[in-house]
Amino acid sequence: MFSAILASPSKLRYCLFFAVWALSHAAEAAPIKIATWNLDWLTLLPVSAPQLPANIPHRGTRDWAALSDIAHRLNADIVAVQEVSDEAALKRLFPSPDDTLLLTTAPIAQNIGLVLHPPWRMVAHEELRDFDRSPSHGGHALRPGLDVTITNGTQILRLLVVHLKSGCWDRTWKENGHACPVLREQIDLIANWMTERDDEGEAYAVLGDFNRRLTEHDSYYLHMTQGIDPVLVTSGFANPCEGGNYFIDHILLGGPARKWLVRDSLRVLTYRPEESGLTLSDHCPVSVRLDLP
Repeated sequence: MFSAILASPSKLRYCLFFAVWALSHAAEAAPIKIATWNLDWLTLLPVSAPQLPANIPHRGTRDWAALSDIAHRLNADIVAVQEVSDEAALKRLFPSPDDTLLLTTAPIAQNIGLVLHPPWRMVAHEELRDFDRSPSHGGHALRPGLDVTITNGTQILRLLVVHLKSGCWDRTWKENGHACPVLREQIDLIANWMTERDDEGEAYAVLGDFNRRLTEHDSYYLHMTQGIDPVLVTSGFANPCEGGNYFIDHILLGGPARKWLVRDSLRVLTYRPEESGLTLSDHCPVSVRLDLP
């Protein structure tokens, strides 16, 4: 069974892989569900592990069981995840051997990743370590970006999964405090990545925890999308999991994927009342449906 391979610099190998995969796994297109979920320090590491702060959530058997049930209820074809220490922790929520799991490998406990249900498979490109701006600004290490091309045998979609710097939720573009300079540099990296995808004519999505209340009129969003025209599916909506505030978990669709969005399909999977006493996550899964051509 094919899982994930590191993309070769050779475009010939890249094209041959997808040609063979498409010929052998072609299927009729159907609407798919794509989601992002910050899992709030999901880890099986011991509490004494040096990369773990003292105040992170500590989960018991019932907590893990509830999170696994939520992952099952989410029932998404493509799930971007954030704040996962390693694959062992992620497998507790997505245990199926048919799923394809991929995580970044930074020496931190907040890696980001991707879960694909069949028939989706992936080619992982080089991790985008430039998203860790700590060498330039000091402080603790930040999350890299995850750049992946996925296919179901018929369609191809390029994904960028991110978890950006916290602390600049809605301040102005020129703000020099509150982590805003770091976030601006990360926003520039996303802008460059999307511009490259547009230039190549690729269908793409950027999804994850932006730690920014983006709207179509936000100065950070306007700077990030200058010269391109993606769809910010969360724009103008309030997140019931965030007390009615604007979203910080976002999904952007660009290139041909702009036309794939199923109208009014944005959903937030809120936790059930009986789960309120459990240690789950401070984020809820956010999803949309795509009607692929």
